[in-house]
Amino acid sequence: MAALEKSPLASENERLILDIVRSREPIPRATITAHTNLTQQSVHRLVETLTARGLLRAGAPFKGARGQPSPTIELERKAVYSVGISVNTDAVTLSLADFGCDIVDQEVLSGVPADRKATLAILAEKLSSILTRHEISRASLIGLGFAMSGFFVGDDRRFNAPEPLREWSLVDLQPELEHVFALPAWLENNATTGAIGESLRGVGRWCKTFAYLSFNYGFGGGLVLEGRPYLGFHGNAGEFSVIYNPDEVQRRPALQYLIATLRESGVDIGSLEELKQNFDPSWPGVESWLSETMPMLDRLIATLAGVIDPQAIVFGGQLPPELGRMMIARARLPSQRPHRYGAAPPGPQLVLSETEGDASAIGAALLPLKFRYFL
Repeated sequence: MAALEKSPLASENERLILDIVRSREPIPRATITAHTNLTQQSVHRLVETLTARGLLRAGAPFKGARGQPSPTIELERKAVYSVGISVNTDAVTLSLADFGCDIVDQEVLSGVPADRKATLAILAEKLSSILTRHEISRASLIGLGFAMSGFFVGDDRRFNAPEPLREWSLVDLQPELEHVFALPAWLENNATTGAIGESLRGVGRWCKTFAYLSFNYGFGGGLVLEGRPYLGFHGNAGEFSVIYNPDEVQRRPALQYLIATLRESGVDIGSLEELKQNFDPSWPGVESWLSETMPMLDRLIATLAGVIDPQAIVFGGQLPPELGRMMIARARLPSQRPHRYGAAPPGPQLVLSETEGDASAIGAALLPLKFRYFL
């Protein structure tokens, strides 16, 4: 089966206008031009065209300035929708997003998704139920975003996923997804979609260049540079665990090792979701895991600070927020080292994810929107 059409559905300048409105809506129409290198006449024409296509709409007048209130412009949220699937080692999440990049509905299948074909069949049925429940036409769907733990191998971008996801590994998933859902499919690892979700719905609202750390069963991340995700030549940018030697792997900040340490200490944790929901910093094993792991994390933070020079480093994935705060408090930045003349270089802010919900699942649902309509 040939891959379905995946080209952008708006011109470069139209995507620029849509992205400006998305990030600042409701935005006074008169101020849009200031965020572009286009003329007022060109912006007016683009806004009119996008409104006629049903992608933009006029909002309530802006009353913050003197004189005649300026009409505002907003995204038409019901214009189109996109679907996202996020596969983790202990659950699969199906999401439906509207044109405003908001999640309309979400379904979670708990447990290890051992049977790939059966899981996809169930997800297809659940998508039909979601569309019926919200009275959304299938014709308004523009694509499917798919995210999973692991890195890409081969020219056809097959996942090499963690052991619990063996059934999903080294398989050409794109034609299978497009056959089951009859939608063009975009595939990225879950750390990259986490970074995309964070850029559109979280830290990206105030920060354009950041590294996203995805603490899951494994450990990886994603990069957003000047507001755009950086995927790398092979699609594996953000595969941060490669900086660790084989004898260091079990000390990297992957949550599978924290769960193993907790179980050895008598704390019965059955899944990553259980860890996130019930985390207690006083559990036996937490401090010993942190003492082993933080030097590994500090090395990565120093590498990112030196190579990328990000404004922020975001602690995300399935990390319990309280554990994230403990790690941020203990992290040592290169700027904290002694420097000549007592003057240190500025360093990145270390922050928790600001995305409401699972950034990876949200980012998966937003993949088609970002690549077809936004920048």
